[in-house]
Amino acid sequence: MMRVIDIVLAFLGLLALSPLLLLLFVAGLFDLGSPLFLQQRVGRYKKPFTLVKFRTMKVGTASVATHLAFADSVSRYGALLRKFKLDELPQLWNVLAGEMSLVGPRPGLFNQIELTEERDRLGVFNVRPGITGLAQVSEIDMSTPKLLAETDSEMIKSLNIKSYFAYILQTLLGKGSGDRIKS
Repeated sequence: MMRVIDIVLAFLGLLALSPLLLLLFVAGLFDLGSPLFLQQRVGRYKKPFTLVKFRTMKVGTASVATHLAFADSVSRYGALLRKFKLDELPQLWNVLAGEMSLVGPRPGLFNQIELTEERDRLGVFNVRPGITGLAQVSEIDMSTPKLLAETDSEMIKSLNIKSYFAYILQTLLGKGSGDRIKS
């Protein structure tokens, strides 16, 4: 049932937001020269998939978890995108492709060994990763891998239609600050 809702909402979101997506794409061309950021992430059953986001960091920035990146690597335009979580919008394509859900554990990087091990132990990889979820609206990020994996597991066990829409609504209303960045 939630997969059908994912598809419908992602399709409608892409359709309704297409003018904004185009505008952000063009602005990204002028700011960073390369508006899209593609990165291999750990997906359902630990299979790799290519996550699509609007680029917020300068081209050539090391491919590390956000909490390990330095603040000066984020452009002013990128900071604006992050503030309003607009950098996440292209992931609606990942949802349509079946690689992600709107709600689920945020997909990690393959080099985040501790997080991957904790999530594997707790069965978190049995579901599609998501754009948002309990950890994101609770301001728990990848800098605390054990807590993040436990929160993801808790969310998966209790996820229902009501909480699914609650996480989406809380994210749209700006709850959660996103991953920390080194100063």
